[in-house]
Amino acid sequence: MLLRSIISFLALPCLVAGVIPLVISWINSPYLLRSNFGFLPMGIGFGILVVSVISFHRRGRGTLAPWDPPRHLVVQDLYCLTRNPMYLGVLLLLIGWALITGNPWNYGYTILLAIIFHLRVVHYEEHQMKRRFGEEWENYRQAVPRWGLRLRPYSPTEPEDDARLEGDTWKG
Repeated sequence: MLLRSIISFLALPCLVAGVIPLVISWINSPYLLRSNFGFLPMGIGFGILVVSVISFHRRGRGTLAPWDPPRHLVVQDLYCLTRNPMYLGVLLLLIGWALITGNPWNYGYTILLAIIFHLRVVHYEEHQMKRRFGEEWENYRQAVPRWGLRLRPYSPTEPEDDARLEGDTWKG
């Protein structure tokens, strides 16, 4: 299964967030917002992506590839803070590419991919998750934001009303 995870990582994120932006950066164009600070989001995005892929492998018993999805709903690691850390990691990598190269085509590619990711998640993946994981998915979906960050890590055993937990309310 480790080999399948490595192959799917090389086939998908490496192509989408590595090879394609590299090729795009060869397109001759004027520089737009070029900065070496792009290495920061690129490094963070790569870290997020690797942790997410490892979570799919270890906890979900599957890969990021649509042809070999996780067999268990992954709600730990970065997935306890946001529902789509892998996509966020890819987008941070692409923002890094755009900043480093200053190529407006890389900025456009990043925006286009963000739109495609959102449409895929909303119109395909979330329906598949509901079908495959039922109530477990619904509880997770209601508690963890699609793109934003949850301030307190999600736990599948937590009560519906977070305010009931001792120490969660501010008494000032």
